[in-house]
Amino acid sequence: MYTPLAVQGPEGATFDNEGHVYDISEGGVRFEADQPIKPGTPVTMQIVLPNLNQREIEPGRTVLVYANVVWIEDEDEPGPYKMAAIFTRFAKAGDRERLLRQFATGRYRAAA
Repeated sequence: MYTPLAVQGPEGATFDNEGHVYDISEGGVRFEADQPIKPGTPVTMQIVLPNLNQREIEPGRTVLVYANVVWIEDEDEPGPYKMAAIFTRFAKAGDRERLLRQFATGRYRAAA
């Protein structure tokens, strides 16, 4: 799954760090973003879900999650920066279910 996301740090009021998700599960995400985020930092992530089914997901529908960054790869190299975060909770009750429905389509299976 390669889809846009925006990240807000603990002190930020806007989602000003943009990037892309390239690996996602029910429990966390690997992503790349324009600005590095130190491991241990709590963040809010707005993840855009692909519009696969008009009845279930409106165009541009996002999932909002709270997470903690757990690692960053090559922090000293120029961006985009590759990182991973573990979800701590979903902002809305329906966001988790919407994400799981995306997985149920089978479109996001990784090649071995």
